[in-house]
Amino acid sequence: MPTDLLAMRGIRKCFFGAPVNNDVTLTLRGGEILALLGENGAGKSTLMKILYGLYRPDAGSIFVRGAPAGIRSPADAIRSRIGMVHQHFTLVPNLTVAENIILGLKQKGGIFLDIRAAQQHVRAVSERYHLEVDPAEKVWNLSVGERQRVEILKTLCRGAEILILDEPTAVLTPQESEQLFSAVRALKAGGKGIIFISHKLEEVMAIADRVVVLRSGAVVLERRTSDTNVQELAAAMVGHRIDCRAPLRKRPIGSTILEARGLWVKSDLGIDAVRGISLAVHEGEIFGLAGVSGNGQRELAEVLSGTRGIAAGEVLFDNERVSGKAPRELFERGYGRIPEDRMESGAILDFPIKDNLVLESYYRLPFARHGILVPEKIEAHARDILRNYSIKARGPDAETRTLSGGNLQKAMLARALDSGPRFVLASQPTRGLDVGAACSIRSRLFDARDTGAAIFLISEDLDEILALSDTIGVMHRGEILDTMARAEAGAVRIGLLMAGVREGRA
Repeated sequence: MPTDLLAMRGIRKCFFGAPVNNDVTLTLRGGEILALLGENGAGKSTLMKILYGLYRPDAGSIFVRGAPAGIRSPADAIRSRIGMVHQHFTLVPNLTVAENIILGLKQKGGIFLDIRAAQQHVRAVSERYHLEVDPAEKVWNLSVGERQRVEILKTLCRGAEILILDEPTAVLTPQESEQLFSAVRALKAGGKGIIFISHKLEEVMAIADRVVVLRSGAVVLERRTSDTNVQELAAAMVGHRIDCRAPLRKRPIGSTILEARGLWVKSDLGIDAVRGISLAVHEGEIFGLAGVSGNGQRELAEVLSGTRGIAAGEVLFDNERVSGKAPRELFERGYGRIPEDRMESGAILDFPIKDNLVLESYYRLPFARHGILVPEKIEAHARDILRNYSIKARGPDAETRTLSGGNLQKAMLARALDSGPRFVLASQPTRGLDVGAACSIRSRLFDARDTGAAIFLISEDLDEILALSDTIGVMHRGEILDTMARAEAGAVRIGLLMAGVREGRA
């Protein structure tokens, strides 16, 4: 019987006495793609950080090609021919592809670098594994998909035989995802072992040979993909069957609630991030804005939420100009906001969860009287929210930073929806969340839509855009290239528009 390329046996890791990985055993063969699934907090990241030397296990062993691997740091992992491609890239923008790849490698021939030889080597590796990219190109000129290829090439040029891909399609267009899958299949054909971490179950079924599901730190399911299905995997992740299908509409789309006209917005660097955008979001409608990260979505969201000024144009709410209004005034008019970055701009992590839940309404009844906070009302409100939104926390006084990503996002959603807003700005509402948490949040957005709220959804997840939206706009380099009804949309058409191809059709 052939030796496993990788074996992790009896891995155990505890934080503050609580097991995060509990006797986990995982194997990987050469020429195999293994998908690793689980809810947020299931222990996937901890297990991979142990494999890559970022954490040390409390118990258990790691074997590479049958031999014990003493992995105590990333340098040890690299020497064991293990490479990890993180979701957030670590490239130097003003260096070339080849320069980024050789950065940190020991050079032969003294202090002088042979850039030409490095470029030739990178080109040869890229062609072999379908990771086409120009070695002489500056990284800042590359698309997101090309930058990801550079990250994979970095691991390969360091001799990696085992590759960990963490949420590799999270920021890619459908076309870029297909290019990535082609490269992954070429790596598999070349005998590499790939651990593929994703929350997108359909793509797991399409690319993986075998699936391991973690729940509460333990392996609860291991199957070949040919012997399972999306429903079984989702149920294994959350512990019960889930149904995340879009419900039938309960009311027709109504009048315009929010409108942007000829909007121009500068980025932090003073360049045009939003270029002449016009759009309208109606009562009882989810308007989904698709686009690859960095095409002006963040600046547009900040304008609509009152945290960034505009260079030209205007924003109207109920036909009244609200451009430049402060976030509190927008809240008073009926705004709800789910921020893009729940950790940085969504919550004050050192505050208890009960205080974060009233950050936008603490000055109003019943939470304050005559300018004085009413603690018992704030706590009672938090208890209701934790129960109604199924937020797992130690209680209202729990420090917000102790919440998992999914539970913190549910809290941000609850804060946005609890006041019954007429308009909801939802920026990346399920980014990085497992299928159970994402389904819960999407269900709440549907409920808000069906009670008449106008919802402006900004998401880099095309599946989410297609699943939630009534109307879809596609943003590229600060412009909305096209707007269409959901019935007219398709993944191919939208993916081409996300890449800047106007004439694309599904």
